[in-house]
Amino acid sequence: MGIYLSTPKTEKFSEDGENDRVRYGLSSMQGWRAAMEDAHAAYPDLDESTSFFGVYDGHGGKVVAKFCAKYLHQQVLKHEAYATGDIGASVHRAFFRMDEMMRGQRGWRELAILGDKIDKFTGMIEGLIWSPKGGEGIDQDDDWAIEEGPHSDFSGPTSGSTACVAILRNNQLVVANAGDSRCVISRKGQAYNLSRDHKPDLEAEKERILKAGGFIHAGRVNGSLNLSRAIGDMEFKQNKLLPAEKQTVSANPDINTVELCDDDDFLVLACDGIWDCMSSQMLVDFIHEQLRSETKLSVICERVLDRCLAPSTATGEGCDNMTMILVQFKKSIKSASPAERQSSHSKSVDTESKPEGGQEKAVAAVGGATKSSI
Repeated sequence: MGIYLSTPKTEKFSEDGENDRVRYGLSSMQGWRAAMEDAHAAYPDLDESTSFFGVYDGHGGKVVAKFCAKYLHQQVLKHEAYATGDIGASVHRAFFRMDEMMRGQRGWRELAILGDKIDKFTGMIEGLIWSPKGGEGIDQDDDWAIEEGPHSDFSGPTSGSTACVAILRNNQLVVANAGDSRCVISRKGQAYNLSRDHKPDLEAEKERILKAGGFIHAGRVNGSLNLSRAIGDMEFKQNKLLPAEKQTVSANPDINTVELCDDDDFLVLACDGIWDCMSSQMLVDFIHEQLRSETKLSVICERVLDRCLAPSTATGEGCDNMTMILVQFKKSIKSASPAERQSSHSKSVDTESKPEGGQEKAVAAVGGATKSSI
């Protein structure tokens, strides 16, 4: 359940923004938790035609969530598939790249700088001593130089984070998810889940966990982690005979591609602190109700957080960190070019997404690309 405060921290970080394609609002709140371990990213202009939004729900510490918020969207941009219009392949690679980048001296140093004050100071000092100077160091394709130093054998963080991101280009929406944060779209007021919560008791997840040498106890991987996919959590990724996507806990994201239309109202990205308290349809209904009288989207997000916050820690529900991003589509949706359509569909399987209520069936992809026709 985690450590709770005697009174909740209800101060919120909120933000609004827009461009000619979307307007968004977001809010996050620590709540009853002893520390804030959520992070988020909102880049309405990732490039001239693309918007990126992501929520990252950390566990065991905040550093992996903060690392993802800082670097994941950058890695999406840097992958060669992105330049050809294959956003799905690019974001898929970016999830795995997070685990790779957090290893070794460079990974340790970056995580230390994102951590608490003592670690941050140590990381900055080691950066001055050990980081490559000029042309030194072994450069990777994405300019992430390998550093030598006292933490060269660092295998990565034992803490971890979910990652649920939505990338919008023209009328194409690509959702990538690992963990139990969730993306939901409202189409004509109906909630459709565009991601699936990765829990250990799902059959496909259970099969992978057991084959990798793990076990499930009390709904938790190895009796510890209550989700089956995450970035970080390196202690669950130590089977050297298996590729990254088949480890006990994997960063392998489900990729869901949706063609947007004028019936689409908005999408929501939120961590499980929200979904533990409201179903997808309940949240969509609440947002529609709020939109009748409130135009500032961050205010609507703040009201959702306040509504979900528990009056006490008696049950644990409503006591988690909470983060929510609300993205409203501006009409009308532009059509994608033929080249973009061909690229985005090349790795897709036709699958009908179901309305909220059958969440496991809402997205049929398991670690692969899926085209949803909702």
